[in-house]
Amino acid sequence: MKPSRQTSRSGSSEFFDSVQKGLLLGAAVLALVLPPNAMVQRQAGPHVPARVATARLADFGGMEPSPDVRQLANWAVYTRDARNRSIVIVDKKGASVYVFDAAGRLQGNAPVLLGSAIGDHTVPGIGDKPIADVLPQERTTPAGRFVAEVGMNMRGEDVVWVDYDAAVSMHRVITSNAEERRAERLASPSVDDNRISYGCINLPRDFFETVLSPAVRSAGAIIYVLPETQPAQRLFGSYDVQAQLRLAQR
Repeated sequence: MKPSRQTSRSGSSEFFDSVQKGLLLGAAVLALVLPPNAMVQRQAGPHVPARVATARLADFGGMEPSPDVRQLANWAVYTRDARNRSIVIVDKKGASVYVFDAAGRLQGNAPVLLGSAIGDHTVPGIGDKPIADVLPQERTTPAGRFVAEVGMNMRGEDVVWVDYDAAVSMHRVITSNAEERRAERLASPSVDDNRISYGCINLPRDFFETVLSPAVRSAGAIIYVLPETQPAQRLFGSYDVQAQLRLAQR
């Protein structure tokens, strides 16, 4: 004798009721065992923008630079402003230079000598002037973003051009005039005696040959010369990346 349809449906109902009760009991046990916020975390973790989670900043290798240098280096690396080229930052206030590879890792840091005149501008036509005709107030190291170029100067020495038209380059320290004491100025811990050149950026010989020149020759470089008469963010259109990331994570 076949069971009636009513009997069959009643049996199925009891079976599913048992399964449902078992699931509810299991959920209750999990609620007691798991931490109060465990299920919430599984459902939706904290929202961190992808750009923040993968943010790449400059790696100073434990060195503590000035705030202006750190902010510009972080911005250049984060925004990839150098387009996979080396990054060279000249800090005029600190009379120093920082060289990074294309990934933003610091390759070296060294003192520099700069133009004797305070200022961030280039005097029009100064690159065509005989050096003896350059006035004291015209001997500035211009600030800005420059595409580095490898070349030769009038003495036949290899240099890294910052601004070819303005005859501003980065090169080995010139020691031909003993009265200027350029090597001693570089070695001095003070930055007050680092203003001596006609506008070019003098570097220690070893640093130029083993750090700067190879970086420029291997990948090209963008040279950022920080200003001394205006905010760097205004000149470069940059911003404090770390501050922006902290706001994004709130």
